[in-house]
Amino acid sequence: MTRTRIRDFHDDDLDGIIRLFEAAVPESATAPPLYPLSEVLAACQRNQAVVAVRDEEIVGAAVGRAAHGQGVLVFFHVLEAVRADPEQGTRAEAGLLDALERRLMPLGLGKLSMLIPAGTSACDGLVANGFETRSGLKYVERHLPVQRRELDRLKTVGGRILPRHLWDGVSGMQEEKDTLEDRLVVPLAEPDLADHFGVVPPRAVMLFGPPGTGKTTFAKAVASRLDWPFVEVFPSRLSGEPGGVAAGLRTTFEQINELEHAVVFIDEVEEIASKRGGEPPSPTQGVTNELLKQVGQFRDREGRLLICATNFVRALDAAFLRHGRFDYVIPIGLPDATAREAIWSRYIPEHTIAGVDLEVLVNASDGLTPADIEYAARRASQEALASSLRQQHVDISSRSDVLSTDDYLEALRATRATVSEETAREFGEDVETIARL
Repeated sequence: MTRTRIRDFHDDDLDGIIRLFEAAVPESATAPPLYPLSEVLAACQRNQAVVAVRDEEIVGAAVGRAAHGQGVLVFFHVLEAVRADPEQGTRAEAGLLDALERRLMPLGLGKLSMLIPAGTSACDGLVANGFETRSGLKYVERHLPVQRRELDRLKTVGGRILPRHLWDGVSGMQEEKDTLEDRLVVPLAEPDLADHFGVVPPRAVMLFGPPGTGKTTFAKAVASRLDWPFVEVFPSRLSGEPGGVAAGLRTTFEQINELEHAVVFIDEVEEIASKRGGEPPSPTQGVTNELLKQVGQFRDREGRLLICATNFVRALDAAFLRHGRFDYVIPIGLPDATAREAIWSRYIPEHTIAGVDLEVLVNASDGLTPADIEYAARRASQEALASSLRQQHVDISSRSDVLSTDDYLEALRATRATVSEETAREFGEDVETIARL
């Protein structure tokens, strides 16, 4: 199926909006739409509107405006042919709502809602994207992740709101996902449930593992799952701050403390958390001391989660791994066979996968990271495209050639493994001696 893309409404989209409106409100409908077509068209031109396009056809739209201090959805619909596809439908609905929210946030709105008759197809898509049902009219509303007063603060620290459904997009790695869901997501998203079982929501966690295993991806997925702003702190950039890295850390965390919620991520944390000691003290000792202090203060505030990641957990100062600073020290390792199959399935085109021997690819990619497998899959696709262009210059609809198992195996042979056997062995030792779940 051709990909569906999201873009801003254009004036020449009016005919498409009319057809979409007619599809959303069939003649057999038992209740009239809350907003008539004339009001929907007016809102498209005067307020905020985004559309979903596939093959140059308008297949979905979200139209909103500011009213009484909140955002109101005037129209939201995705064609049944798109909604019926599990992947395309979910992405189209989520993409439309994400794009519309980004346009409404600067208007100072704290809530986005829509009044729709019971049974309307749009309701399922809204509820699936964080809206709550209110009363028998299927009144759904969703609190925007960031209020206007926080937008400037979020920009100052380089934070952003991530797209929804990143969690579902993490292929395979089910054991790691289950661990993060149980230890991080549920206690933070459902504090009453956590309190019922005596679970204290985490404040800081450490992810460790070989490079390319998905630590950054998991951190972003957790932020998306919680619907909290994601703030990444780059140790290399702090050196340019007045007063050096330690002062930059202090200033950055002070600014983050002004946010109501945040997932703060520090990758390659060993750069600012290396082992202390020696005579004279190492140049980074003051930075390590400052970070330890900030972690302690960070833990005193609710509604925030610090995720640090490292490829070299043995290089960290011992104080970082003690109880009371990081609630969990979680290993993120190489994908097992089930995870590798899921990763391959994600990157092999849908019309091709039936003719590919996944078991052969899974076995051939043992020891590779998710990033390695993605590279091999994309390399095979690119090589196949180039070969097809050289051999025949015909319309895409007339082409019958697809990728084969051999194409992917050839790409694998050209892919260098990120993780050496020695690194994998050391990681296994670290899991036994350092991990804390």
